[in-house]
Amino acid sequence: MTMLGVLAVSLTVLLLLAVPVAFALVLSATIAVLSVGDIDLMIVPQQVYQGLDSFLLLAIPLFLLAGELMSLGGMTDRLLGFSNALFGRFRGGLAMSNVASATLMAGISGSAVADTSALGKVLIPSMIKAGYDRGFAAALTAAANVVGPIIPPSITFLVISVLTNLSPLKLFMSAVIPGLMYATAMMLVALIVSRRRNYPTAERVGAAGMWHAFVRAIWALAMPVLLIVGIRTGVFNVTESSAVAVAYALFVGLFVHRELDLRKLWQALVASARGTAVIMIILGGAQIVSWFLAYEQAPQRISEWMLGSIGSPVMFLLVVNVLLLLVGTFMENGPALVLLCPVLYPVAAKFGIDPYHFSMIVGINLLIGLITPPVAICLSIGALIAKAPSDEVNREAIPFLGAAIGVVLLVTYVPALSTWLPAVVGGR
Repeated sequence: MTMLGVLAVSLTVLLLLAVPVAFALVLSATIAVLSVGDIDLMIVPQQVYQGLDSFLLLAIPLFLLAGELMSLGGMTDRLLGFSNALFGRFRGGLAMSNVASATLMAGISGSAVADTSALGKVLIPSMIKAGYDRGFAAALTAAANVVGPIIPPSITFLVISVLTNLSPLKLFMSAVIPGLMYATAMMLVALIVSRRRNYPTAERVGAAGMWHAFVRAIWALAMPVLLIVGIRTGVFNVTESSAVAVAYALFVGLFVHRELDLRKLWQALVASARGTAVIMIILGGAQIVSWFLAYEQAPQRISEWMLGSIGSPVMFLLVVNVLLLLVGTFMENGPALVLLCPVLYPVAAKFGIDPYHFSMIVGINLLIGLITPPVAICLSIGALIAKAPSDEVNREAIPFLGAAIGVVLLVTYVPALSTWLPAVVGGR
């Protein structure tokens, strides 16, 4: 058996034995090296370290910390209040407010899991108390917060930038329209289901109340604008913008809203450190597998096979969509990106597909895995908060999943949705 075969078999066995993904990647790589015998075992720690040795990756812990500080510093609550003021008057207004809050939060944290947890703790109990079904509240919250890693800043697209050497700013700009499309699709599904089930409306908020909610949320609403304008004008780059986000969230939480204290600050540091550790250890473990793929020339072989078997870019993109949806269902997007990017991007380039357009297809497809059973991390978090059976939450997620796939297909076959804004705005 070849080294690549040993790697594939050992990785499959370890994953079936429920070994954590990061450790399964490192262990399978170690087994593959030992099976060959002519490669120095030091290649494993060297490649793991190389997977973490990127200045751009500093943005991940800082964006996670900024999201935690926002949540604990009162900014999240004010965003929720503003969303409720806008949409509460409509049938299913609280459901629509859920989606709006997730979209507004997406401009800060860049993590679907973190946003589902932070917003879910507030919104899911509120929806249940107002008369919404538990399963629907959990599924909606999970599906809505998938927009978190699409709308910039996005941890997923930061990882793609590291793996492909594409401009992080152009990736962020490419994701704006697809992200807003996704949020709109989730809101439409929430509205349709709410009307069919006759979910309640909230008390109408007048112009004065709406203005008051806007003023309370102004500091939170200004944050993503500050980041994008700062990056675009060259005041700071993407990595530095994450530090600006932390400083801004600290300033607002300590001196404007005055809801941050030492205990909450420590809580935010611990939560962001844990989230960072999970992402980083997966990236480090996946790098060694990526090295093996390159060593065995797997991308070239797969590229030759796909070019010979698939006759057109249209069919290639359809195959890629199916593949990514299946992979995203069973694997977290971090390791999936590291495994698939070296294989798929060279083939896409030979078909003449714009790399930024292709990045949207890859990223969004894998993110949909967060609400695709059986793994569906965001659905699991929502079910836990709602205290709802998993099968009920999974069933309620079906219309949201269908709408998400519809958005992916639009993004796939209408490239301008991804390429127009970067071309107009520009970026480095």
